[in-house]
Amino acid sequence: MSDDALVNELREELDDGGLRGSFLVRDLRTGDEIGIDPDVEFPLASLVKVPLAIATLERVRVGELDGAEQVLVRPGAPESPGPPGLSRFRHAASVAVEDLVYLSTSISDGAAADALFALTPPAEVGRRLRDLGVRGIAVRHPISDLTDTPAERFDPDEVHLAHTLAIGARTAGRGHPVPQLDVSRASSGTARAVADLFQELWTPTRIDPGVAARVRDLLAHNVLRQRLAPDFTSDSSTWSSKTGTLLNLRHEAGVVRHDDGRAFAVVALTESRVAASAQPEAEALMGRVARALRDRLRL
Repeated sequence: MSDDALVNELREELDDGGLRGSFLVRDLRTGDEIGIDPDVEFPLASLVKVPLAIATLERVRVGELDGAEQVLVRPGAPESPGPPGLSRFRHAASVAVEDLVYLSTSISDGAAADALFALTPPAEVGRRLRDLGVRGIAVRHPISDLTDTPAERFDPDEVHLAHTLAIGARTAGRGHPVPQLDVSRASSGTARAVADLFQELWTPTRIDPGVAARVRDLLAHNVLRQRLAPDFTSDSSTWSSKTGTLLNLRHEAGVVRHDDGRAFAVVALTESRVAASAQPEAEALMGRVARALRDRLRL
């Protein structure tokens, strides 16, 4: 089967499963890649916590921030509500800057991320990405914006209505009445741009090698492993990644490194046509498609 035939088959499989997806798999040694619509722009949701981690740790490295500085985080504050992490605490907590980076990246703690965005605003994070030569990722707002969608305005038994709105209201130009789903207003990017970012982390050319190593370690300890991890984790490989979730969006980006030394960046950005919050079948489908693309490159 040719690459084009495989891509068409996988695109049809995604469609049958109620998903539209943008995928890219890249061999980090050779640069060879294969993808499905890798240049389609998506809102990135929590994937922006990766450039946030890079920007924060770089500022610590050059002395602009003290990694041991204690930051007071008030649980349940209006600017950073919702699980998981510090916003579930019942009392205020003082957390060191570098520990906030761990919480934000490895357990996707939104309150920790917003405490970091207060130190390094979204526009500054975006500027630092451009300084690294990474184009195609826009960082526009704090994580708290992701917890102010129609889903938070419905009772739990009516959340499917928010998903119905998310599914049906997108314009042909990827605009949306829900600002967090509008690529011109939300933090957004393409699978190719995210793969470029992960390539820079694994094969640093402009990012400080120490900063890159620290972020790789944080991604290796990501606790959210229900999407692509089952297809890329084994006794002979390691999977390091970050997920992103918002309404009908389900994303994951990471790197699988094999014992033979080969490493592949894998990016999956998807949106579902199914009006439901819990969709384990969709997440399993994401993994199967991403692995099929990796297997083709690994031949």
